[in-house]
Formats: sequence, structure tokens, C-alpha cells
Amino acid sequence: MSGAFVVISPGRDEEKFIPSMIASMIAQTRRPDVWVIVDDGSSDRTGAIAAEAARAHPWIRVVSRSDRGRRAVGPGVVDAFEAGLAAVDFGSFDFVGKFDLDLRLPPRYFETLLDRFASDPRLGSASGKAWYLDSSGEEVDEGVADDMSVGAAKFYRAECFRDVGGLVREVMWDGIDVHRARMLGWKVCSFRDSELRFEHLRPM
Repeated sequence: MSGAFVVISPGRDEEKFIPSMIASMIAQTRRPDVWVIVDDGSSDRTGAIAAEAARAHPWIRVVSRSDRGRRAVGPGVVDAFEAGLAAVDFGSFDFVGKFDLDLRLPPRYFETLLDRFASDPRLGSASGKAWYLDSSGEEVDEGVADDMSVGAAKFYRAECFRDVGGLVREVMWDGIDVHRARMLGWKVCSFRDSELRFEHLRPM
């Protein structure tokens, strides 16, 4: 499927992880038409690293927000996401993604995900499965249910995103959207395809 899509990545103090995410986005076989990195008041080099990537790649944009002075789990992430969404013409995209900056995606991630959406017109939101390395270096699955999409890597059909009213400024926004979508007749999934299995560099 060749639908246009935008990815918005809110981040705060992600200097350690953002280089890996940038590298994995550049390596995608189907890159986003636009990737908006939102530097949410970082005190480290997150913004500088993002700006350097944007200078090298025209499809990457950076939105900078002032430091609110504190972390705001839930509302803060949603506010940063909304700032990124406001920086694009959302009506020109068929899909929208909210992806954290502490991920490493396999190279066929978006290509595979778009194929999944093409095969099921009622698929409203989806992701792959997340894993991380534990202290002993073993890979551990984050254990997300098959009927949920991972909060760190949300991907929505634009029509579904509009139907659910976007993201709610509350903790558990990434569960509320799933239930709203189902109530409106959309399907939500996280797939086990190897091409969709992504690494969470800083698991919660």
C-alpha cells in the first residue's frame, strides 16, 4: 500500500537513544512522507541531534517546545504530539503514527504495516511487538496483548484517528484510544511478524 503517512515523535532528553531511532528510520524500505520530531523542552542534545538529521533529510522536521520544568506523564506526551501534528497538513495524509524516540525499528517495519492495513479496511490502529534486553542481555518480550497497539509505536488510519477524536490528555491515553476505536467498529492489533518486532531501548 502506498498511502501517505506522517510520523510524530515526542521526546524529552533522549540524547542517548535518538541516534538509533534516526538510523532505523533512515533505513526504512518505506520511509514516512514526513517525520516530525518534537523536542519537548530537552536539557540535553536531543534537539541538536534532531536538527542535524533534519538538515540532512528534507522529510525530517523538528518542532521545539520550551521546558515546562517537569515531566508530565500522559498530558505532556499528548501535548507534544499535538504540537507536531499542528506543524503538518494532517488532511494530506492517510495514516499518522506516534512513535517514541527510544526505539529501534526493523527496516521493513512501515512497508509491512502498510500491507497489513491494505489487507483489512477495518484495521484502525496497529503496531508490532516490542522487546528489550534485560540486565543479563536476554531478549524479553514486553507482553502486549494481540488486541492492543503499543503506546510507544502507535500507527493509525487517519479516518480512525479522527473518529476517536485524537489522543486524550490523560494517563492511559494509549488504552482509551483502543476502546474508543473498537466501540466505533474499528479493529486494533499488535502483530507478531518478524518484520514488525521492534526494540524498546528504554522499556517502562
